Amino acid sequence: MSINILMPALSPTMTEGKLAKWHVKVGDTVKSGQVVCEIETDKATMEVEAVDEGKIGQILVEEGTEGVAVNAVIAVLLEEGEKEVAKSAAPAAEKPAPKAEEKPAAAAPAPAAKPAAPSGGTRLFASPLARRIAAEKGIDLAGLKGSGPNGRIVKADVENAKPAAAPVAAQAPKAAAKAPAPATGSQPVFVAPGDSRVPHTSIRKVIARRMLESKQTVPHFYLTVDFEIDALLTARTAINAVVEKKGTKVSVNDMVIKACAKALRDHPECNASWTEEEMIQYGAVDISVAVATDRGLITPIVRNADMKGLAQISIEMKDLASRAKSGKLKLEEFQGGGFTISNLGMFGIRDFGAIINTPQSMILAVGAGEERVVVRKGEMVIRNIMSCTLAVDHRVVDGALGAQFLQTLTAYIEQPAAMLA
Repeated sequence: MSINILMPALSPTMTEGKLAKWHVKVGDTVKSGQVVCEIETDKATMEVEAVDEGKIGQILVEEGTEGVAVNAVIAVLLEEGEKEVAKSAAPAAEKPAPKAEEKPAAAAPAPAAKPAAPSGGTRLFASPLARRIAAEKGIDLAGLKGSGPNGRIVKADVENAKPAAAPVAAQAPKAAAKAPAPATGSQPVFVAPGDSRVPHTSIRKVIARRMLESKQTVPHFYLTVDFEIDALLTARTAINAVVEKKGTKVSVNDMVIKACAKALRDHPECNASWTEEEMIQYGAVDISVAVATDRGLITPIVRNADMKGLAQISIEMKDLASRAKSGKLKLEEFQGGGFTISNLGMFGIRDFGAIINTPQSMILAVGAGEERVVVRKGEMVIRNIMSCTLAVDHRVVDGALGAQFLQTLTAYIEQPAAMLA
């Protein structure tokens, strides 16, 4: 019996992805554990391994196809002894719309038992992605004819639907009033000679969606503090004099990771996330660190950072950042975390406010350390100052609690011996 290879869910929030590359072709024999394709998720490009053994009988989603719904059939595997794909294994995968000359003559009306546009309460055969797009555009699926297997309505059918196939105007005024406003991207864009069009990657789309969702649904507030980092810089120099002999070098960011982890351990109520039913307080202190890649921002995680030494944090962070930039992180290395650090100090940015990485409740934006003139005991002196801004989810952490967290963090940054105790 043939086996359907499904689009996997590679993260808890993944609903669709891009089939970036096939490593097999029709007729190839695959073994369990063999890499068959690469899927581009919202964070990285992940390799997908075969679970079963057999021969590739059919590939239903071509390389480069975006918006492939989770659990859609992307290929069919023939078991030993099978010579062709069974009709019952006909997939419901999202595929690009076929060209006019490639449409088979038999793709006319589906059998009466499975109508493409049922009415009167009969079941509609449509993919989850097609249903979602139809809902967003206000299109009535009952007025569409499906071009997918067995008359199934797929993504292309909805996108190519004419206004006549979407009898939304005939609906009650109340329904029309609920229609979503046109997206900004639908407004006319004037392209001048020399301009170029760069298609969105699936990663960039997900980043845009998650950041918009965070700003629209999470009540952010911001707290800014100036750290005096002279003692921290002196401690870093002393630490590196020892660890450089072992082939590593501790950065200011590594020390900020450690300090944040210690402060979170002191304030466990800040190491938490909001849900509609309850507050989730994390037992482990896992710090996500924003890393810029050519595909977008990714946040690898230093697990149990409060229990690790600075040298170990430094080694782990360099490895995670390197593999993040090459798209080689494992799922568990960037999924989760309870607190995020975003550092733009190396670019000379003095201070900025970051967007919370939901479902986390706080993110620390770290600016550049620089010499500034400050007043101490009535005299002007020069100190190395680093401005940091904490973005906080007010549903989880109140203003006073956020301020207390920053007070503790200040103590660790300005007296680094305390974080090493």
